[in-house]
Amino acid sequence: MIVLDTSVLIDALTGPKRSAPILRMAIDKGERLLLPSLVLYEWHRGPRLESELEAQEALFPSGTAIPFTSAEAIAASRLYGAMARPRGREIDIAIAAVAISRDADLWTLNPRDFADIPGLRLFSL
Repeated sequence: MIVLDTSVLIDALTGPKRSAPILRMAIDKGERLLLPSLVLYEWHRGPRLESELEAQEALFPSGTAIPFTSAEAIAASRLYGAMARPRGREIDIAIAAVAISRDADLWTLNPRDFADIPGLRLFSL
């Protein structure tokens, strides 16, 4: 199981779509890809073309986004308290809590942003 970070959606569905082949390969391999509602929030607040939003809906319908639960909120707050420099990284920490709580890997193109989060596994090919 793989939780997607916003960076993957942006890289796969916008501009030159560099991550699109890897995303397609993961889907073809039957990987279970999860889109957290927090990622949906970050994705939608950016400047998106209608075609990009349609591609996201086709692959990861908004209605199937995983909610950020109270248990994950508590887990994220504990992670926040355990980290040396958490300020300004609240959403990344919350996304990491979603992955940890589901015993899933997190697929991000910004591994340095997540490297110090205890208990988090990053997806790698």
